[in-house]
Amino acid sequence: MSANRAGDLMSAAGGLWSIADADWRDYTQLTALEKTCFPKEDVWPFWDLIGALTLPGLVRLKAVMEGQIVGFISGEREAGRRLGWVTSLAVAPPYRRRGIAVALLAECESALGMPAIRLSVRATNQAAIGLYEAAGYTLVDRWKKYYPGGEDALVFEKKR
Repeated sequence: MSANRAGDLMSAAGGLWSIADADWRDYTQLTALEKTCFPKEDVWPFWDLIGALTLPGLVRLKAVMEGQIVGFISGEREAGRRLGWVTSLAVAPPYRRRGIAVALLAECESALGMPAIRLSVRATNQAAIGLYEAAGYTLVDRWKKYYPGGEDALVFEKKR
């Protein structure tokens, strides 16, 4: 499925959805989405999420179905290293396995426009690891005890 932010609607089992730019007005819905998708210790604090939604040069996209945000992705560029980073990807549990995460990831990669894209994920998040591997990412590093509670982060990279 190919995403298009020009307002095209994509079809998923159970309804139509679209990808659009996110901004500070999405804060309340994104906070709720983060609390639904991530362990409490991984939910971004207020200023981190506001920064992701307002700082210039960042990629921030939302997947919307029936007026509700059901997915979100953010990314940033390290232009000097010609490297993009996916900093967050979340899809509400009832909307998973419908192609929304795949479409958000593809759209973010395109918007970042870098020859290499990296992301990190909890070592135990097998569903996300499977998604990233299916999207062409390969394991390039392991950050020991990166997450609260001491869990390692796996760093994946995709060359474009």
